[in-house]
Amino acid sequence: MMMDVGARMVRMLPAEAAHRATIRLVRAAAPLLAQSPPDDPRLAIQAFGRTFPNPIGLAAGFDKDGEVPDAMLKLGFGFVECGTVTPRPQSGNARPRLFRLGEDGAVINRMGFNNDGMDAVAARLARRKRAGIVGLNIGANKDSADRVADYRSAFARLAPLADYIAINVSSPNTPGLRALQNREDLERLLATVTEERDRLALRTPLLLKIAPDLDQSALDDVSAAALAYGLHGIIATNTTIGRSPDLRSAHAKESGGLSGAPLFARSTEVLKQMRQRVGNKLVLVGAGGIRSGADAYAKIRAGASLVQLYTALAYEGPGLIGRIKNDLLALLARDGFASVEQVIGVDNA
Repeated sequence: MMMDVGARMVRMLPAEAAHRATIRLVRAAAPLLAQSPPDDPRLAIQAFGRTFPNPIGLAAGFDKDGEVPDAMLKLGFGFVECGTVTPRPQSGNARPRLFRLGEDGAVINRMGFNNDGMDAVAARLARRKRAGIVGLNIGANKDSADRVADYRSAFARLAPLADYIAINVSSPNTPGLRALQNREDLERLLATVTEERDRLALRTPLLLKIAPDLDQSALDDVSAAALAYGLHGIIATNTTIGRSPDLRSAHAKESGGLSGAPLFARSTEVLKQMRQRVGNKLVLVGAGGIRSGADAYAKIRAGASLVQLYTALAYEGPGLIGRIKNDLLALLARDGFASVEQVIGVDNA
């Protein structure tokens, strides 16, 4: 209740100020937060050799610097993804760079990987007790002369502290970054990171976060590369540079990545397409536009083992997490499934 009240208050601030205020609020409240009650076992998911207590995750972008992962787990998430983290600290793009599209249930951001850098994030995560599942999303510095080397460095520094690493090549806010999704560049990147993982004798699962704007040929290339280099999963999807003519907000024409409700259909279609290409050989994480249990259920039926959200949390507060889990249980009962795991990919067989 305290967190929901605080969330309503900070939403009165401009978008980026509200985000920073939310992080401070969560950090201050963390010692007082009780662990959320144990989840219904029907919600549990087996993935990456771990048991996720429920499939609902916090997407990267909320806790960029690994400041509050344990507090967010206490609020009921099944897992938390921090980042995006780059090797060197960077301030990101010029402000304003974060815009609410309230009429559309959406957000546009052009943050530009603003973060404290891998050493600062690693120091924070090293102090954790490693309870709960926390992944790290890594990226390249904007001014880097060798972006592939950046991913190698970030992986080496952060993988020992993470339950999984997500390679972010799909942000639209670092010029040229999405080119790393091209077959040749992606293969070079994945070869480099997997070689580093082998050199360090690490078993940290590797995921790739992809854009929703890929065409069929690009999806073929991404799925083939992910399978060839032994990745463990794909996150579908990041934000979109596309804009529907149906958007109503005054900020709809701002540049950057669009997230939230308008992304749901496209991100779910990309998820379906990826499931058709990789089957159950990779763990798929569905992200983009989830704001209800029905949305999460649709992603799981399309092939996602896990799902992530962020934008809807900014609008609705932490009470949303429990509502989604309760809705999932009701949907399982309605459709005669004994567990969420039975639902994965049923619409995409």
